[in-house]
Amino acid sequence: MGNKYSIGIDFGTKSGRAVLVEVETGKEIATSIYEYPDGVIDQELPLAEEKVELGTDWALQNPDDYLQVVYRTVPAVVKEAGVEAEQVIGLGIDFTACTMLPVDEAGEPLCNKQEFRNRPDAWVKLWKHHAAQPYATRLNEIARERGEDFLKRYGGKISSEWMIPKIWETLDNDPEIYEKADRFMEATDWVIMKLTGEEKRNISTTGYKAIWSRETGYPEPEFFKALDPGLENLVEEKLSTDIYDLGLKVGNLLPDIAGKLGLKPETAVAVANVDSFVSVPAVTVTEPGKMVMVMGTSICHMVIDRKEQFVPGMTGVIRNGILPDFYGYEAGQSAVGDIFEWYVREGIPEYFLKEAEKNDKDVYQYLEEKAAELRPGESGLLALDWLNGNRSVLVDADLTGMILGLHLNSKPGEIFRALMEATAYGTNMIIRTFEESGVEINELYACGGLAQKNETLMQIFSDVTGKPIKIAASEQTPALGSAMFGAVAAGSEKGGYDDIGEASKKMAHLQEKEYRPIADNVEIYSKLYSEYEKLHDYFGRGENDVMKRLKAIKQRYE
Repeated sequence: MGNKYSIGIDFGTKSGRAVLVEVETGKEIATSIYEYPDGVIDQELPLAEEKVELGTDWALQNPDDYLQVVYRTVPAVVKEAGVEAEQVIGLGIDFTACTMLPVDEAGEPLCNKQEFRNRPDAWVKLWKHHAAQPYATRLNEIARERGEDFLKRYGGKISSEWMIPKIWETLDNDPEIYEKADRFMEATDWVIMKLTGEEKRNISTTGYKAIWSRETGYPEPEFFKALDPGLENLVEEKLSTDIYDLGLKVGNLLPDIAGKLGLKPETAVAVANVDSFVSVPAVTVTEPGKMVMVMGTSICHMVIDRKEQFVPGMTGVIRNGILPDFYGYEAGQSAVGDIFEWYVREGIPEYFLKEAEKNDKDVYQYLEEKAAELRPGESGLLALDWLNGNRSVLVDADLTGMILGLHLNSKPGEIFRALMEATAYGTNMIIRTFEESGVEINELYACGGLAQKNETLMQIFSDVTGKPIKIAASEQTPALGSAMFGAVAAGSEKGGYDDIGEASKKMAHLQEKEYRPIADNVEIYSKLYSEYEKLHDYFGRGENDVMKRLKAIKQRYE
C-alpha cells in the first residue's frame, strides 16, 4: 500500500493550515493554507441583521470559518500529494486557546441561529478577547479572599483570556445566551466533535484554561456561586468532567466527513491539542531544561520538568498537560508579531515606504535591515511590550505599551528595533522568573513565522537572554506536531507510533543554523534589561497605574 501518512491541522489566529506528513520520516509532503473569511471580528458582527459594533478589547470569530479550513485544506493536501486515502492513517488538530464558544444540545454554535446573530456573546471568543478582564480581576480577588488553592497552579492569577472569566462575562452581558447554551466548549474540542461525533475534551485546554486538575478537578460549586449565583452549577450543567490525555484516539472520522475530505472513515483522530503545546515534541524537545517558544502574533513559552513548582505569572502547570510523565509549564506574551504589524500599519512614514519600494524590499525586510545596522542601545530607545496587555508575568490585560526616549530624529528602524528588543526583554523576564522559581532553562528552541523569517530578532533574543536558540526545521511546526499526534492515535499496528516520544525521534527535525549570544551584546543588553525591569515593575506592579487610568478615561467615550 506504500508509505503511511498523517495529517495535522493548525488553527491559528487569522488562518488555518493542513500539512500531510510522511510518518516514517516526518517529511512534509503537502501544505494548504486557508484564510478565515471573517478573520478576527473586533469591530462589528458579520451576518447580523443590523449593525452591531463591538467594544474595546473584543475579539470574536466565526466557527464556520474553522469547518471551511477542514473542508478545503485536507482534500487539497491529499490531492497535491497524490496519495491514496488508505495511506492516511491519522489526523490531529491544534488551536489557539482559550478560544471558546457556546453550543446547543446538538453541538451547534448559538451564533449560527438567526435569533442570536446580533448577540456578541453567542459568537466564538478568541484567545485574545480581553473584554473579560473585569471578571478575571474579580475572580482573582474572590479566589484570594477564599484562599483557593488552585491559584498557585496559575502563577497567582487567572487570565482574562481563559474560559471561566469569558463564561462569567457571557452570563453578565447576556443571561439568555448563557441559559440557551447547553455547554461551553473550546473550539479545538468542538472541531474534533464535528469530525468524529465524539465529545472528548482534552487535558490541555481544560487544565490550563478552565481551572481543572487531574488531582482535584474543577473548583467546588461554592466558589462559582461566590462569583455569581448563576454560576453555581456551571461545571455540572455546562462543562464536562470527561477529560482525555493527549495522544489518545478520540475515534474515527464520521463517514460523511471522510467522504468530504477524501479520506477513509477508518482514519484515526487524536484528542485535540493546543498550538503551543503540540509544538514541543515537534521541535525535538522531550526532556527538561529546554524552553520552547512558538513565535507568531504572540509568543507561548513552554517548559517540561519532572517536578512541580509554582512560578509567579505562569499560565499553568499541569501533569501530563504537554507530554506524558512530565509537568508542563506555560507562560506567554500577548503580542509580539502583532506589535510589529501594528507599527507597520500605523507608524511608517511615506518616505520610508518609498525607500523600501525603491530598494525592491517589502517594508518588513527594509525595517529589519535598518534595525540590523544598529548596535544594542544605539537608538536610545526603550519600550514596554504591552500593546495587547501582559500575559506573563503580570497577567494583566489592562496594561498598555510605551516607548521611552523618542526624539525628533528617531527613525523607523530605531523604533522597530526598540520594539523587537522589548519583546525579547519580556521573554527574558519570563525566563528569569522560571529560573528563580526552581525551573531550570539552559537553552531555547523556537518555531513559528518570526523564528523562520527574522534573523535580527532571533539574534536579539539570544543576546538578551544569554542563551543559545535552536530553530525548528518545519515552517508549519504546530501542524507537524498535530500530525505526529495523529500518527500516535493510529498506533504502531496501523503504521504509526505508540507514544509521542517515539514519534518525535523520527518525525521532528531542527535547522542546522543556531543562534548563539554575542558576549559584547550580552553585556550591553544586561544594562538595558535592568532599565526595562524598573519600568516593568513601576508601571506593572501598582506603583503607577497611569495606564489603567488612561484606559478608564478612554472607555468613557465608548
